[in-house]
Amino acid sequence: MEQSTAPDRQVLVLTALILVAAVANLPLASANVALPSIGLHFDASQTQLNLVAVCYSLGLATSVLWFGAVGDRYGRKAALIASNLLFGIFTLIAAYATDLTQMFWLRLIAGIGIGGVIPNAVAINAESAPRRLRAILAIIAVGFVPLGGAIPGFVTATLVPAHGWQILFLIGGIVPIVIAVAGIFGLPESIKFMALHERYRARMREVVRRISPSTQIAPDARFVIEDEQQVPGLNPKYLFGQGLHLITPLLWLLFALNLMGYFFLISWTPTLMTAAKLPPTTVALSGAVLQIGGTVGALLLCWWLQKHRFLAISIMFVLAVPIVASIGYAGLHSQGLLLIATFFAGFFVLGIQSGINVVGALIYPTSLRANGSGWELGIGRIGSIVGPLVGALFVGMSVEKLYVWSALPFAVGAVVCFAIYRLNERRLAKHPELRQAQ
Repeated sequence: MEQSTAPDRQVLVLTALILVAAVANLPLASANVALPSIGLHFDASQTQLNLVAVCYSLGLATSVLWFGAVGDRYGRKAALIASNLLFGIFTLIAAYATDLTQMFWLRLIAGIGIGGVIPNAVAINAESAPRRLRAILAIIAVGFVPLGGAIPGFVTATLVPAHGWQILFLIGGIVPIVIAVAGIFGLPESIKFMALHERYRARMREVVRRISPSTQIAPDARFVIEDEQQVPGLNPKYLFGQGLHLITPLLWLLFALNLMGYFFLISWTPTLMTAAKLPPTTVALSGAVLQIGGTVGALLLCWWLQKHRFLAISIMFVLAVPIVASIGYAGLHSQGLLLIATFFAGFFVLGIQSGINVVGALIYPTSLRANGSGWELGIGRIGSIVGPLVGALFVGMSVEKLYVWSALPFAVGAVVCFAIYRLNERRLAKHPELRQAQ
């Protein structure tokens, strides 16, 4: 069944998922921005702060491997609501942590909670959209993830001086809880997901009635997705079928490379720029500008990404290399240049992440989409853990050289992404029926 979704339903889905996606980045960005203040508050060493920085990614890396499967089995809506409640509650509690051990475990559990957000947000949006807008609308939704990451930068510059670092966790916890409660009543389930599960028959009939009131549905009618071949289960082995035996592991590597570079940027830029004697307000704003650049990049490039998919992302990887390499030089010579460099770094690096979140998920059929996306993000989170830790090993290097080396994952990513593009084109040429599902 290729749906022709009613405009009001699609607007509702897109609006809800924009809010969900933006909120998803609040806890991570809050912790990174608050780390210097947390270190002072608890008199922590840099090693202790590194553990707090990576614990979120540790939790997320483990959870996305099964939260995607939860979405494929029990529904995208249920997984999204559960994710938001879990990470919202434990982010809120973190505002009242009395030592770094409590902070570590609370952040770890919050990371576990957030694992279901992106895989299921991508799935529900792509599966509720007309085919011609499938990638575009999903990219628009996940493109707002960086915007949520920009909020803590502005909060730090305006509210933290008066209310302390705890205000970041209060906001980062309350907002997703409110979004989750609203989602219970207002977020529709994916149409394609409902078509695959008999228990949603009554709701599917109601959706069809709203979209096309004149359509008559026989009592024993069976809903199918005619443009996709489904798989019989959620076993990860199915992620390697249909010509994906090389593409799936390369996608995992691609996610790891981009997240390695991105997490280095967001973890170390505040520390390095503070060490370079830049004003705290400039440091906070540079982090916010990085995130805003990511949203602008995703929104401006969504049509191009829809059309050219992995080829477009390969070009973005190439362009990210000189931009990221220039941040250290810019930060030491001009505050204005620093903000410009971090904006364009976010434009490409986070634009890449929004693109691969969606294009990578669309490689898989509906019955595996959230699971496949979850494995991409789960394995990719290894890069988000390695990035800050590798940065710590090279912290004695000059700021300019450190950022030049930090561009290396994006150079490798360009090669890997182009390889995926060629392999996928060969796969689609051999099996043209798969092109419609993407």
